[in-house]
Amino acid sequence: MPPKKILIVEDEPAMVRLLRDNLVYEGYEVLVATDGEVALTTAFEQSPDLILLDIMLPKLDGLTICKRLRERHLATPILMLTARNLEQDKVTGLKIGADDYLTKPFSLAELLARTEAILRRAGTPRLETFQFGDITVNFTSFEAIKNGRALDLSPREFEILRYLVEHRGQVVSRSEMLDRIWGYTGQALTRTVDSHIANLRQKIEDLPSQPLYIQTVHRIGYKFTG
Repeated sequence: MPPKKILIVEDEPAMVRLLRDNLVYEGYEVLVATDGEVALTTAFEQSPDLILLDIMLPKLDGLTICKRLRERHLATPILMLTARNLEQDKVTGLKIGADDYLTKPFSLAELLARTEAILRRAGTPRLETFQFGDITVNFTSFEAIKNGRALDLSPREFEILRYLVEHRGQVVSRSEMLDRIWGYTGQALTRTVDSHIANLRQKIEDLPSQPLYIQTVHRIGYKFTG
């Protein structure tokens, strides 16, 4: 099987070297574009399996590149890299078609884990809309409506809800969610899942202490029953 091809779109030489060297070491084929115009051309001509896309770029910024790629129906997964830890940047990127995001500075271990997780998901049909009870969720536009009122779900909460809905009726372990949604492994981080689930229940459940949709399966994980 040929190696997966990753396009790095980044204009900082030190970051390019760091990403390229480590991805090559992990067995990936790596392409590099240092400005937005070259990135668009390379993406369409080389058909990479994943694009690592910095937001701050010369000529065309990363959000514009992402939007143009999706407008021209390129389905290649995109992992956005941003130096600004602003929720709105992340939401905007996800709404226009990015698959995930990382805030600089990030660890190489996290980048590699996210890369592996995205590549595993690639090619699997993703649920776009879903309705349960009085809630309608659009996972493409990152909008959730309950009784005509918009719910303020974070990008991560949308991903958790989508994963649970796509596996509705099945028990999903905390470690599986960490691996598939966060790209992490290790039991030490399972409280991260519990914290996000608690926040999500506060927003979608009428009685968060007696959840109707996201059920806890003792010592294992969670199950969506809507």
